[in-house]
Amino acid sequence: MKNNIKIWLIIALGSFVAASCVGDLDVIPLDPNVAVSETVYNTTADYKEGLAKLYATFAISGQRGPDGLPDIEGIDEGFGNYLRQYWNHQELTTDEAVLSWNDATIKDFHSQTWTATDGFIAAMHSRIMYSVALSNEFIRVTADTEEEEILRFRAEARFLRALAYSHGLDLFGTMPFVTEENLPGAFFPERISREDLFAYIESELLEIRDQLGPAKFEYGRADQGVAGMLLAKLYLNAEVYVGQARYADCIAALEPVLNGPYQIADQYLHSFVADNHTSPEMIFALTYDGVETQTWGGMVYILHAQIGGTMNAIEMFGTSDAWSGLRTTSALVNKFDMDSDSRALFWTDGQSLEIDDVGIFSQGYAITKFRNRKLNGDLSDSNHNVQVDTDFPLFRLADAYLMYAEAVVRGGGGDQSQALSYVNILRERAFGDASGQITSSELTLEFILDERARELFWEGHRRTDLIRFGQFTDGDYVWPWKGNVAEGVKTSSHRDLFPVPANQLTANPNLIQNQGY
Repeated sequence: MKNNIKIWLIIALGSFVAASCVGDLDVIPLDPNVAVSETVYNTTADYKEGLAKLYATFAISGQRGPDGLPDIEGIDEGFGNYLRQYWNHQELTTDEAVLSWNDATIKDFHSQTWTATDGFIAAMHSRIMYSVALSNEFIRVTADTEEEEILRFRAEARFLRALAYSHGLDLFGTMPFVTEENLPGAFFPERISREDLFAYIESELLEIRDQLGPAKFEYGRADQGVAGMLLAKLYLNAEVYVGQARYADCIAALEPVLNGPYQIADQYLHSFVADNHTSPEMIFALTYDGVETQTWGGMVYILHAQIGGTMNAIEMFGTSDAWSGLRTTSALVNKFDMDSDSRALFWTDGQSLEIDDVGIFSQGYAITKFRNRKLNGDLSDSNHNVQVDTDFPLFRLADAYLMYAEAVVRGGGGDQSQALSYVNILRERAFGDASGQITSSELTLEFILDERARELFWEGHRRTDLIRFGQFTDGDYVWPWKGNVAEGVKTSSHRDLFPVPANQLTANPNLIQNQGY
């Protein structure tokens, strides 16, 4: 088993109904079998178990994996998983992924035709607020502690709340806003503007950064390196979020990461296999274990949905399931040197490059990036026939290298030669020698956007990247079935943000719909 924070589901927290109203009664239940903060937290170990549930909200779906006691209601538990929803919002809406299934409105993501009544968008919004609500409670119950380890737990909870709010900032712009200061009771949370939410997340990360553990102190937990990465992400996208260039701040936030205890793995695949917790470039991952963290979302979804057609699920991926769903478009494939770039992890046997019908799995190249076998080919430690050990790499060093290069090219200062060196380190790994290296004149913004696709595809960055480069909706770049047209067309720029879900607007009169919806 992995030496990381265990996601034990010990605390009976019950289901969180997807609504903006917070309705709690400040009482302790008479039933001794119902656990609440006043009765659960007696030892440091208790607090760590409570903290584990906060991490679990991003990885799994409920109180009893893989299904049975969901965290949120109104959607199938597997569909409602945080990572599954976040990944779909970030990837299915872009050139990097299509899905053949006919589940409700899921195809509207790739065609960019979603509406405010979309259940998947509502689930993402509710997931963010669920994670915020649980973090708030943990932060409240640790307010008076003076024990050093529990203070660190509290800082981690604040980081996880900032992480969830950062997803809200990116996906929805504005959010209902609650912190530990909003005591239990019935009220309508106030709407926070995008500018104020950006400032709040920034201030939280700056305040807690030194309170977190040193980089890599325990795998799977938020530490100073992780906080630096999220802060750098915030600054890299500041022009989109608040209309201010913060590229110099991005470089400054990256410095402790780039000088930290991370290294580029010798093999690209090391970060995407069942023992990817041993990858030296992993900065922060959502952790999975085939026995202890079971779900029908998360990495189980991403890994199994990529398998189909002529692929051998057991032999190649270490699992018995092939869900025949996810593929990619020719727009991504054409960015690669298929003969030389080791990152070109496409399955072509029985697959066509072009897509005439998104609903047919054999149309569009399949992806072989994520695997439930170890780097050396052995089966995973859990050796579960469906549930996986493969962690999801939320932040890794290759991303930091490309962020630094982009911030330098965008005029944030830094060192041009260092930026070029970082990019060429990644390309030398990809090509196996110096043949793929570029020169300083080739290090342009256009090149960086494409290189981010080559290096980071299917890791949950693409929508945000395309928006930052002005290419997600009404830019010059189109891809197959963008705008629900086979060759792709521009779409309206209001889709750079998702709508505030209609059920949230009904539940909370303080919220306002995003423009264009």
